[in-house]
Order: sequence, then C-alpha cells, then structure tokens
Amino acid sequence: MKTKIVIAGIGGVGGYFGGTLAKKYENSSEVEIIFLARGEHLKMIRQNGLKVITKKNEFIAKPFLATDNVNEIGVDDYILVCTKSYDLEKTIHQLKPCINHSTVIIPFLNGVDSVEIIKSILPNNLVAGGCVYIVSSIKEHGVVQNSGNIQTLYFGLDNNRNEKLEKLQTIFQEAKIESTLSQNIIPLLWEKFLLIGANSTATSYFNNTTGEILANEQKAKFLFSLLNEVNAIALAKGVSFNKDMIEVTTKKLKSFPFETTSSLQRDFWKQDGKTELETITGFVIKAGKLLNVPTPTFEIAYNHLLNQK
Repeated sequence: MKTKIVIAGIGGVGGYFGGTLAKKYENSSEVEIIFLARGEHLKMIRQNGLKVITKKNEFIAKPFLATDNVNEIGVDDYILVCTKSYDLEKTIHQLKPCINHSTVIIPFLNGVDSVEIIKSILPNNLVAGGCVYIVSSIKEHGVVQNSGNIQTLYFGLDNNRNEKLEKLQTIFQEAKIESTLSQNIIPLLWEKFLLIGANSTATSYFNNTTGEILANEQKAKFLFSLLNEVNAIALAKGVSFNKDMIEVTTKKLKSFPFETTSSLQRDFWKQDGKTELETITGFVIKAGKLLNVPTPTFEIAYNHLLNQK
C-alpha cells in the first residue's frame, strides 16, 4: 500500500514543502503526494505542474493528483494543513471524507492553537504540532518562490514518540527537507509564534519590510516591544524556552532578506477582507487578558489594523 500524503493549501509553505515532496516522489511506488488547491493556481498546476523557485535552483513538481474536490482523493495516511489560519476549521470539515481513525493531521500554520482547534473537530485522531521557518509566497498562479535563506520544518508531540511520525520524518529526510521530529514541540511552536506574532504585526502596522523596520530606530523599538509582550505571555503560560528567545528571534529577523514581508501584511494588500489579524495580533491580546499580561503595543497595532480591513 502506498503512503498517501495530502498537502492542503499550496501557498508559500505548502507549495515549497509539498513541491519538494512531489518532486522526490513523482514516480514512487511507495509514496503518493496529493495537492488540495483551488482557483487559477490549481488550474496552472494541473496544466504545467507547480514551479518552485529557490535561491539555488528551480524545478517543476508534478503531484500524483492536484484537485479542489476531496471526493477524488480518498482516505489518507497524512494530511499536512498549510492553509491560512482563518481557513483552518473550514478546511478540516472539507477534508472529512479523506480522514479515518488512523489519519495523522499536522497543521503548519501561523499561530499556536491550531492543534486544539483540529482536536475539537477530530478528537480521536492523532494531531501533531508543526511549524516552519521559510520566506516563501505565490509569485504567480502555478509558481511558488522561496526567497529566504531558511526552509526548516519542525513537528511532533510533547513527551511522546510515535511510529507514524517517525515514518513521516523518514519521508521528509529522503526528500532532503530540513525537518526535525521533536518530543518537545510546545516550546518550538511558541518560539516560532514569538517571531511571527511580532514581525507580522509590525510589518503590517508600518506596511514596511522587516529590513526597513530594523533599519529605523523608532520602528525597531516598536518591534522589540512586541517581542517582549509575546515573550511575557509565553513565560506566563509556563512555556520553558532553553535560551534567551528575544535575542535568538532578533538574530533570525536580522538574517531575513531586507525585502522580507509577512503573510499578514500580504493579507492586507489583497484587500479582500480576509486576514490573520485575529489569529495573530488579536490572539496575543486575548491571551494577555487571560493571563493578566499587558500588551499595549499589540493593542496599538491591532486598533490601527482593524480599521484597514
């Protein structure tokens, strides 16, 4: 039996990692990669394959199947959810025909509550935590561009080994994906959210690139205030980081290309009313209120961005 893996959402994250998997396993008798996509992007993928551009090379990825109809897919072994966070619940309900008791679901979304949201819908399935570091986006229909220096994926459970996740890690490694299977995933999710929460909010608030913000003393100060507020929430929740996360995150931000924009910022550019404002910036404010942690900088940004939707 082939191992069936669905990549739900073929944007920057799903396009790069799904494309890498599809390229590796294009003619495999053991692994089947399926893209769940939509619209003109899907049309171009079906027509020409998915073009993936990186700093080092580019390639065409041809999945076993690219579709917007879950009834064409059948039951799967793994579902990697790479949609926007505001589409998460809708996507999980849509995918129910592809899920049985043994299907493993892993969200690779912005935010730290995706596992809980999926478990509320599918309480009996194995849902692992996941996060990625990548600067990647849809360049045009059928084309995904990874423009950064980092493309790393983390997934796993807390204090728990699992054979199915170990098998998936082997599949990732054979495709030369930089992946880590962790038994301590919660701190890694918050480490990523520290970066995403602050950087997405700052780039959207100023409508500047990460490089532009870091190059401006006042804007950088605003960004560091955001970092400190998320860090305070993580510590109040009892998340145990192994290092000085403000310093580590700042180094990561400084390593990004000067022209790096954020997913949330690009949401506002589209002007279709759909943004991750509530699941990123709004989430921090709500968490702060629950934990009695002040988030004044996030509130300034949130109130400003709420009027931009």
